[in-house]
Amino acid sequence: MFDCRVHGKSVPTDVLGEFRDSTEWMANPTALQTRMTEDGYVFLRGVISPSPIAMARHEVFCRLADAGEIGEPPRDGIFTGQSERATMHPDPGSFWQSVSEGPALRRVTHGPEIQYTIDTLFGETACGYNFIFLRPGVVGRFTFLHYDLPFFARGTKNVITAWTAIGDIPTMDGPLFVLENSHRFDDLIEPIQQIDYNSKESPQVQMMSDAVEFARSRGSRLLTANFEPGDVILFGMTTMHGSFDNCSPIGRTRLSVDVRWQPASEPVDDRYFGSNPAGTTGIGYAELNGAKPLTEPWHTR
Repeated sequence: MFDCRVHGKSVPTDVLGEFRDSTEWMANPTALQTRMTEDGYVFLRGVISPSPIAMARHEVFCRLADAGEIGEPPRDGIFTGQSERATMHPDPGSFWQSVSEGPALRRVTHGPEIQYTIDTLFGETACGYNFIFLRPGVVGRFTFLHYDLPFFARGTKNVITAWTAIGDIPTMDGPLFVLENSHRFDDLIEPIQQIDYNSKESPQVQMMSDAVEFARSRGSRLLTANFEPGDVILFGMTTMHGSFDNCSPIGRTRLSVDVRWQPASEPVDDRYFGSNPAGTTGIGYAELNGAKPLTEPWHTR
């Protein structure tokens, strides 16, 4: 079905599955809410049209090309294996914030298409967090299985993540996967709900064990797709997810972005809003893996 690897090992086909496609229900609030309740996620094809995606991809990769990390032409996203970022941008947080606030990228992350989609899912007007997670993943990078709870739940627990593919992300390039039915693993979710949401610490909610064996132990599968530009997956704070290894045979950097959304009528977690959001730990964009040069290791959330 798919060619996927986790921690350097091929994922057996019996542990792999494909997202259930909800694109036909994109304008139906009841259907989307039902899918979210049943599956813990909603997978939608082509939410963002090709032109804004291409512009955002070009904008981000041009900034990384200027730092010597992406080769020509930037739109291809080929990693050079080198970086001048630390010399050119000694303040990593300020640099990554400037990249993350590029107008073309924000047109994708907070534009009318995604706004309409999230409004439809919630059944009311939603607001997207200003603090976003832009993720350029070079070959060899992956993300451990984890829940998003409790990082974004200080204002309201009614928060979802919108993960968007900024370009083609075939399974060999390490796209996101969801652990099937993990939103029903009460024995794992309940302890996380007891964590102090006001803390500036980053609690450990990652599953460091082998994802394949963990899925088997739960009678579950790793669900994914060959993502196309503008595809979006929405999932709740209690849906466990991660990303496969990027094994691109041409050295292509996977580019995606995830943004949290909530109903505009509910209290917000002010750490993630405003013109200079503090983020989870209080140091803003400097806390993110994206703020590190692409030459540095990245095997965390």
